[in-house]
Amino acid sequence: MMPREKAILNKYMQLAEKLGGRSLVDGDTVHIVVPRESLVKAASTLFNEHGLTHRTCVGIDERPVNGFFSLTHVFTDDSSGLYVLLKTYMESGDPVVPSIVNEVPAADWCEQEAMDLLGIRFEGRRRERLVLPPGWPEDAYPLRKDFQYDQKPLIHPESEKMGLTTGEEGSPIPVGPYHPALHEPEYFELYVDGERIVDVKYRGFHVHRGIEKLGESRMTYQQVNFLAERICGICGFEHSTCYALAVEKAAKLDVPERAQFIRSIVLEVERIHSHLLWLGVAFHTLGYDAGFMHMWRIRERIMELAEMLTGSRKTYGINMVGGVRRDINEEKRRKVIEVLSELEKEYWKIIDVAVNVPQVKKRLSGTGVLPKEWAVKLGVEGPVARASGVDKDARRDLPYAAYKHVSFKVPVYTEGDNMARTLVRIEETKESMSMIIQLLDMLPKGPIMLEEYEIPEGRIGVQVVEAPRGGDVHYVLTGRGRPYRWRVRAPTYNNIPALRIMLRDQPLADAPLTIASIDPCFSCTDRVLVVRKGKGVEVLELNGV
Repeated sequence: MMPREKAILNKYMQLAEKLGGRSLVDGDTVHIVVPRESLVKAASTLFNEHGLTHRTCVGIDERPVNGFFSLTHVFTDDSSGLYVLLKTYMESGDPVVPSIVNEVPAADWCEQEAMDLLGIRFEGRRRERLVLPPGWPEDAYPLRKDFQYDQKPLIHPESEKMGLTTGEEGSPIPVGPYHPALHEPEYFELYVDGERIVDVKYRGFHVHRGIEKLGESRMTYQQVNFLAERICGICGFEHSTCYALAVEKAAKLDVPERAQFIRSIVLEVERIHSHLLWLGVAFHTLGYDAGFMHMWRIRERIMELAEMLTGSRKTYGINMVGGVRRDINEEKRRKVIEVLSELEKEYWKIIDVAVNVPQVKKRLSGTGVLPKEWAVKLGVEGPVARASGVDKDARRDLPYAAYKHVSFKVPVYTEGDNMARTLVRIEETKESMSMIIQLLDMLPKGPIMLEEYEIPEGRIGVQVVEAPRGGDVHYVLTGRGRPYRWRVRAPTYNNIPALRIMLRDQPLADAPLTIASIDPCFSCTDRVLVVRKGKGVEVLELNGV
């Protein structure tokens, strides 16, 4: 171990000891367990003093194992390439833990989710429904182990009113949750004074799935790969890679290097088509449909490459725990390099025109500003963070797959406006083209899948994968034949709360573009229920993601 690495690890070990806890180092992960009364101090020290990034928190019903509930706050030390897991335990009868939101605002939603789905109470904050609807039974907690995935408690739907709580006056304008202009169900209430937005409220969690609960209850480790890829319709490969890497880390599997290269290649193909899709939609929102059509025309060539490499334009199905299912031969390697070399020149030619169209430049510049201070407090991800001066990218800071073998620039801007977020995506697209060519030039020989391996029980693996929208986070606690606990956090989960800052005091006409600027994916953020009416109302399916 190098002196610098040893000093960093000693820092965390001393912190744990000072707070009356204990620590353990396992590869790139530092586990810190502290008593409940020390949790706020520990979280504040990591976040405010050491500048760590709060990624999410994970509530776990460990009663069948040790008789306790637990809560783990997942931090990353991006400057040192470390994951820092801050954990505390709670009594089984009445799980109560201090809230860290006053010190770490980024933990707001994940604390509320733990309240809803596990029944954990947080001292210092009132209970607010985030995931479950009004009328859900108070004693039914879907992610507890004694709650079966097909259990059907009776619920009594109630109306839900949002409204202003800031004391400001404003007229509400509802956006969503269902409208022909919206690609997914989402509900914003914009409060306006004339044409100026004075406040924003968001109510999400309308998408009907049950992924985490299903993965923990019904599926094997390998089956979960294909479930994970269906979390998001655009960047599903990021989720399946993130899950596979988390399991492989937990089980300490040495995945073949060629498989890791193939993962990185396909990840960057997915980043390109995602950014091109977003750029086209952004130009369309601005009324510049020529830009929209050119972006999607170029994107179609990328989709053809994805199909050639994986057998499918989307939902590739090639990731497995232990490697990948599909190889890249020499003919495909040459074809990808040839196409990308052509597209890079064509792409920059069109972009140079598009971003200099006066109407486009004027609408993007100075609108939807997110200051760096708020970007850090709220833990925003991806282009949203980098456009506000937060220089982080998991591919560089927490390297995985084959990213340590390539050189690339992480574009960072300080303006924090819609233009900055657009420019970050524009530059990232070019960098991805270069990275794919580098990876293909260095593609090593060898197998693409482990022949034999075991996944021991009770091991923890946490992975961040830099998806087009920002860091995906998958937490896996291994069980017998399947994950004991599988926690998924998509980047939109952290980026939506920032819209309240970005939209305040902005003209109403800029709201659609600013909302679109975070590239929101509501399907990979939501956790909700499917209900039907019978002799009451029964829950048909639980949404764990």
